[in-house]
Amino acid sequence: MTDWLPTTKKEVELRGWDVPDVILFSGDAYVDHPSFGAAVIGRVLEAEGLRVAIVPQPDWRGDYRDFKKLGAPRLFFGIAPGAMDSTVNHYTANRRLRSDDAYSPDRQPRLRPDYPSIVYAGILKTLFPETPVVLGGIEASLRRLAHYDYLQDALRPGILADSPADLLIYGMGEKPVRELAGRLRAGVPFSQLTDIPQTAYLASRLEALPDDIALYPFEECLESKRKQAMNFRIIEEESNKYHPSQRIIQRTRRKFIVVNPPCPPMTEAELDASYDLPYTRMPHPKYRGKIIPAYEMIKFSVNIHRGCFGGCAFCTISAHQGKFIASRSRRSILEEIASICRMPDFKGNISDLGGPSANMYRMRGKDESLCRKCKRPSCIAPGVCGNLHADHAPLLDLYRTVRRMPAIKKAFIGSGVRYDLLLHSYAEKAWNRSAEEYADELITHHVSGRLKVAPEHTEDGVLQLMRKPPFHLFERFKQIFDRINTAKGLNLQLIPYFISGHPGCTINDMAELAAKTKKMHLLLEQVQDFTPTPMTLSTEIFYTGLHPYSLQPVPCAKTQEEKHTQRIFFSWRLPEARSRIMQILRKIRRADLIAKIFGTGARR
Repeated sequence: MTDWLPTTKKEVELRGWDVPDVILFSGDAYVDHPSFGAAVIGRVLEAEGLRVAIVPQPDWRGDYRDFKKLGAPRLFFGIAPGAMDSTVNHYTANRRLRSDDAYSPDRQPRLRPDYPSIVYAGILKTLFPETPVVLGGIEASLRRLAHYDYLQDALRPGILADSPADLLIYGMGEKPVRELAGRLRAGVPFSQLTDIPQTAYLASRLEALPDDIALYPFEECLESKRKQAMNFRIIEEESNKYHPSQRIIQRTRRKFIVVNPPCPPMTEAELDASYDLPYTRMPHPKYRGKIIPAYEMIKFSVNIHRGCFGGCAFCTISAHQGKFIASRSRRSILEEIASICRMPDFKGNISDLGGPSANMYRMRGKDESLCRKCKRPSCIAPGVCGNLHADHAPLLDLYRTVRRMPAIKKAFIGSGVRYDLLLHSYAEKAWNRSAEEYADELITHHVSGRLKVAPEHTEDGVLQLMRKPPFHLFERFKQIFDRINTAKGLNLQLIPYFISGHPGCTINDMAELAAKTKKMHLLLEQVQDFTPTPMTLSTEIFYTGLHPYSLQPVPCAKTQEEKHTQRIFFSWRLPEARSRIMQILRKIRRADLIAKIFGTGARR
């Protein structure tokens, strides 16, 4: 039992502790694995010599016994609300309550509240008003400033205005939480911890600094969507700088939310140190006999880097992890794979050897001094940056090394492949060769039967808004896939992801998508309706109706009827959708597409 961080009073006593230094409350089940945020922060603090306990999925509806059972910690409470924003975890794109939760034992739903960062902090401050509470995780990170909340269909203030927490850590939290703990152990009062990088706090009064960036106040954004859009551009650009030095300030409800600039990207040694901590890689024994689907999905996977420079408009990765790639060493990766090979139920297959993107390992700027001045949200949209060092050779070598390990049958790649990186024509001929070799290696040896890629749409106008590559690059990649698949007799499938209802997407765009994917014989299985999530470009366009960078209007499908009308084009194969799609095509005067979608025998 002592191999895991303690979760109960009995487990605390087994370790001989009188009181923990830090108690973490998690919205997810406790899985001691580096893919679960509470486990990472707990192990990081443990490595600093602190006594850390975790209370997973506490019952917030009864007498609060789960919040009381360990008492008050010596330093602070930490809140890790979960690997997903709670509104996405709980609700569909139609705002319907989900019936299960992949991060809970046996998929049991409603083991966490909506907005656990707010609910947990409120309970803890009621029970232990003198003990500091620190927010972390993706929910707090993406809601650190004014944001659109899709569930409430309203602009909300930064989460510290709705939560009584004392501090917020945003992004990947290892470095700021270590500094926080170090200062507290040194006796610095919590009220003086206002300059820790990558943190945010709420202030009643503020002494302005010369370089502060003042956003439009929350109340003004409520009155003006244009001001909210203008704020977002500043926030996104500052979030994508290598190491900005300016604070971001937003006045909210007569107080000030102060966001300190982030830490620089983690070094290889720092990232290795986080992944090399003594995780058991297993759920806590309290879940014995139960299944935690999110764990089963990543149980035999290995994360080789953090960050993503794709900058997709609808994605939260760069807002949380940053666009600069932090890669692990070969030594750290191979040692983790070796530990997986020793797991009793391992059958020889690594489910994913990847990261936020499959093929960005060790990529960086050729001249990093230029990167330090850059504030582009994406290094590859609208085109590949000329300063990007995009050699696939290190990743190719890693794949081949893992493939030769005696205990490995297959190392699959489950992360999304950026085919625009593979198909770009680089000035460096060696990079072009390694990209070609990578595609061959990937398709020949690392696909489990279906390779999933994410063109997201077929129409270039929509793709530009998404910050995705033009569709002709996907068509080229499919040709490469088909050629290798046929030449080697692999019998693999290429499964594309598509989104309907994205800002800027019209019914006509969806009709064209149906016609083009029909012509390419693509199976439209991995499809979804656009769901606005905090702190993404797409969400800001959806809410404001404006593109934050041009301030020009963008049409958006907002009502359920509009969204359903777009989504039905994914279902053109279904007989029950056929007449409705034909009716829509006639209404938008695109009857010419009926034959392309349904065949020449279809009635116009």
